[in-house]
Amino acid sequence: MSAAARIDLHTHSTASDGTLGPAELVRAAAAAGLDVVALTDHDTTAGWEPAVAALPPGLTLIRGAELSCRWFGVEPAIPLHLLAYLFDPTEPDLVAELARVRRRREERGERIVRLLQADGIPVSWSEILAGAAGGTVGRPHIAQALIRAGLVATTTEAFGPRWLGERYRLPKEDIDVFRAVALVRAAGGVPVFAHPRASRRGRIVPDQLIVDLAAAGLAGLEADHEDHSPAEREHVRALAAELGLLVTGSSDFHGTHKTVRLGAFTTAPGAYERIVELARGVTPVASS
Repeated sequence: MSAAARIDLHTHSTASDGTLGPAELVRAAAAAGLDVVALTDHDTTAGWEPAVAALPPGLTLIRGAELSCRWFGVEPAIPLHLLAYLFDPTEPDLVAELARVRRRREERGERIVRLLQADGIPVSWSEILAGAAGGTVGRPHIAQALIRAGLVATTTEAFGPRWLGERYRLPKEDIDVFRAVALVRAAGGVPVFAHPRASRRGRIVPDQLIVDLAAAGLAGLEADHEDHSPAEREHVRALAAELGLLVTGSSDFHGTHKTVRLGAFTTAPGAYERIVELARGVTPVASS
């Protein structure tokens, strides 16, 4: 692959909490000048098929997912995200675990809506489900309902402490991160820790956990991300070098739910090629 190739390995569609459908997303990726894009919706592969069907000429699709995980080494446990690339979507144990997480996420969403309604806030669970259009329901969909009701102006405001960030926040059931790494590897996939030092998102895990995860099969760390400061990016790079892990960069694009654009951060071709070499599940899809 050319050293100038533009590779974005973290994006979301309406199959989870993005605002572009999978077909729209791959077309937007091509229009943004990307050569490779990964579709990594939360805990689902539902967007894979429509993305492949709409793949524009010149664009390669990496099929993946972003797994909702948790580290239980401290109390309370710390939530984190694991990017999984090119895994077999039919592997039974992984399929069952992702289905459980999606089910629990939807149950949590309905409970949050009931809390809002109990305080007289005019949100409708059926409307939120319709807005998700069959995708994995999450807090961003509830945030959109709050925006439509005129209660907040932006998703960021909806995720503030007065709303979904604290007052109306409920815990969700996630996958133990060591189990997630094992499941992804067993499905032939390549696990990469998403935005591991993003302190602006909340608590971060200690470096020792990443050391332990590397020993358990973690393949890489996402360093270049909008939620990492320059110092945090450098910390991630240094840790990856020490542990022999690959380093990725990506936009974490969600459409209009976030301001970041496709290709805002990218992955070096060498790291991308390493992911493809490690994968044993599915292969990249290139349009003819």
